[in-house]
Amino acid sequence: MPPAIPLATYRLQLTADFDFDKAAAVVPYLKALGITHLYTSPVMKARKGSTHGYDTVDHSQFNPELGGEAGFARLSAALATHDLGLIVDFVPNHVGVHFADNPWWLDVLEWGPNSPHAVAFDIDWDLLPHRARGGVLLPILGSSYGDSLERGEIELRYDSDDGSFSAWYFEHRLPIAPERYGEMLRMIVKEADAAGTEAGQRMLALAARYTGLRRPNRKEAPAFKSELREIAGGADIIARGLGAYRAAKDRPAPTLALHHLLERQHYKLGHWRLASSDINYRRFFDVNGLAGLRVEDPGTFAATHRLVKQLVADGKLQGIRLDHIDGLRDPAQYCQRLRRLVRDAQGPNKPFYTVIEKILCEHERLPHFAGVHGTTGYEWMNVITQVLVDPKGLEALDETWRQVSNRPPRLAPYVKDAKRRVLETLLTSEFTVLTRLLARIANGHYSTRDFSADSLRQALELYVLHFPVYRTYLTTGAPTAHDRKLIDETIARARAEWFAADDGIFDFLRDALTMDLLKPGRPPHSAPRVRRFALKVQQFTGPLMAKSLEDTAFYQYHRLLALNEVGGDPASAGLAIPAFHDAMQARAREWPRGMTATATHDTKRGEDARARIAALSEIPGEWTSAVSRWKVLNAPHLALRGNLRAPSATFEYMLYQTLLGAWPLEGPDAGFVERIQAYALKAAREGKEETSWLNPHEAYEAGIRDFVAKVLDPAQSGEFLEALQILARRVALLGTLNSLSLLTLKTTLPGVPDFYQGTESWDLSLVDPDNRRPVDFAARRAALVSLEAPDWSGLIKAWPDGRLKLAWTRHLLKLRNELAEIFTQGDYQPLEVRGAHADHVIAFARRRGRAAAIVVVGRQFAPFTQAGREWPVLEEFDATVDITGHAATGLAGNELPIVQALRDFPAVVIAARTTGALKPARQRASR
Repeated sequence: MPPAIPLATYRLQLTADFDFDKAAAVVPYLKALGITHLYTSPVMKARKGSTHGYDTVDHSQFNPELGGEAGFARLSAALATHDLGLIVDFVPNHVGVHFADNPWWLDVLEWGPNSPHAVAFDIDWDLLPHRARGGVLLPILGSSYGDSLERGEIELRYDSDDGSFSAWYFEHRLPIAPERYGEMLRMIVKEADAAGTEAGQRMLALAARYTGLRRPNRKEAPAFKSELREIAGGADIIARGLGAYRAAKDRPAPTLALHHLLERQHYKLGHWRLASSDINYRRFFDVNGLAGLRVEDPGTFAATHRLVKQLVADGKLQGIRLDHIDGLRDPAQYCQRLRRLVRDAQGPNKPFYTVIEKILCEHERLPHFAGVHGTTGYEWMNVITQVLVDPKGLEALDETWRQVSNRPPRLAPYVKDAKRRVLETLLTSEFTVLTRLLARIANGHYSTRDFSADSLRQALELYVLHFPVYRTYLTTGAPTAHDRKLIDETIARARAEWFAADDGIFDFLRDALTMDLLKPGRPPHSAPRVRRFALKVQQFTGPLMAKSLEDTAFYQYHRLLALNEVGGDPASAGLAIPAFHDAMQARAREWPRGMTATATHDTKRGEDARARIAALSEIPGEWTSAVSRWKVLNAPHLALRGNLRAPSATFEYMLYQTLLGAWPLEGPDAGFVERIQAYALKAAREGKEETSWLNPHEAYEAGIRDFVAKVLDPAQSGEFLEALQILARRVALLGTLNSLSLLTLKTTLPGVPDFYQGTESWDLSLVDPDNRRPVDFAARRAALVSLEAPDWSGLIKAWPDGRLKLAWTRHLLKLRNELAEIFTQGDYQPLEVRGAHADHVIAFARRRGRAAAIVVVGRQFAPFTQAGREWPVLEEFDATVDITGHAATGLAGNELPIVQALRDFPAVVIAARTTGALKPARQRASR
């Protein structure tokens, strides 16, 4: 049996091209590598052709494109054979909608609020403008509604197997409300001139039996459809009669008939651009095709988790990764229900591993949720990066970025500007829902009715602009002291920027956000509205922060891209070693079982590309000089037209960092230019400065594409490429040392190390979809077999081929398995390092009882490698680790010289035992 809590997890991205069977084939390799738990992307039925699985359309069945139930059974058997556990990525927050594959959504379109599944979706039915009847906006049209209608792109069809009518817009099915079937049949029979036929008479009689605005109702509809289906010759009549609804520019009557029919449905078709202003269902961020689920509804929770419960009961699922926990109305309630479900399925007192995808901002602490062992590890990825970069180099890069951008190297203004842009474009409709609700609350009592809707909107806008984290965690009860303090501080910052008369508007807003409006003795306000507002604001601030910070500011602020990761601080000044130790000791106490990730499907760049870019902080002067020269060399390749400069100066600076991070040392292959061009296009649109997804600037994008092609063309940019290759080799060596240090830290720190697919070799990928490219597991299996007895000196000489990282990964995981109790249950003890080069060493012990492991990791190797020109020479490395209280084979005394510990490798892990009282590390001043 695998351990209850993973020793190490390995993430696989499942697709139709890499299904359950191919995952099963990889299991023996993962076992040999030292992995204890396979961790997969979502396995439930997703949209056909999905490359990620987060667009689940049916939680009750396995994805048929991955092999369905039979394929999963084969994967489960392979895992059991090799004693590996399974952790599945689960999506409780949203489902894929539109198209024709989500049965719940299709039922809601057909029956509106009367659908039993309507409660599963967060739809504001009465908010559609200029429409007497409520409905849900479907922003699926590629052009205006009128153009789509007149071009015949919206087509009414009859399903003779089901007896039902649907409008279709290409691959999108739009069920027609059965209450309209009677009028349709009368028009169809008339159009087909079939009133005198027996089939026509039966159809008219059927229509006459179901009259009125609500007939056939849901109870009657199956019989209606069945009788229609059984009319002999009826399908032929309908096929001819549908011409009455066949819209075209030169057919005004059928066009108008189809329009009137569509206007009487439980939905309203619209151009996709309307989503930003008029959409009235909660989405995942700004993705129209992903609708939010109301898992706070008990029935919805039970239905979406039925398969999970069965897998737990069958012993086929040992853990779960909860996607986008911040999207839920009440994450605490959800986690309690999930823990109860797991207990009911497997019995009490049995461990089940649960982690949440939660992005913590700087200095934010994770709330304790029932049954949750921690996060998926974004925060620890950033902590490791920050302790490896050179703070002095960051100061120099601040000045370089100031000159490139002509702006101060502060992140906050970028984030605030980005939030304004997102509020004005991507999330306008969601924000409008909130402001309308706030205005209704204010209008509900005479003491607050004078707060105008416009003033309330402005006040709420200032609040969300200044809100510093992703969300609060209020429940229907009173807020925690932490959340109350966070709301109060944000209100104070918003009030400071308010220049109109206050008259208590911010006090009212604060009391609505904290639900203090409902306290006894206060003027009565609608309790359901106040609670709905406060809880919906929490669901809004997360997407706002994500779209503004991760998907906008991170693509604008390019001072050092290694710091631009999910949950990170691009303006970080680095992390001093004492502060790093403090964070790890706190983690050992509070969250020792959460994941430690250094690459995920969501990271902006691969872990080794990031490690290379981080190395620029060690040679900032040379980097700045190189960029200055490259800008001159590549100036002829810029697109200059009027005020247009493509790429912009800041974007060009970003591209050079990207090239160094992703540069293949053996030289770029045929697809490298296309990879960089695809990344550049995505980065430019995400940045929303010169172009965007909503409003692409074709000339600017063409200029970027041409610039990348030209600077990577040896015939046009030979001198630049030669200079790039020379610096890339040096940065790659420094990055390799960073990567080995990072790998050592990830594997030995408190927490569960997670390995993203393929990262056991060099990972120079860029943001998705680049980081979801196929992995050559056959080559990795063969390499692993050849590394049974590693020749470390030979591997060091051949470090560019990636086998060094693979061998070190297995070595660390082997130690982790052998010393499992130390690494899963042990404490964390910083070890003091003395000497002139002490700041280049991170040293600590992991201990449980008398057993221990001493970990020594080097950092900032530029001074010992001639700035990346040779593998480190440590003869003159002046640093010693105080190992008082530890003993191990080969160690003598209380001091471990770094020259002895590291020799020619950047890190070492030594199995040891404790011998007595331990000397605490002397703390230097924390940054």
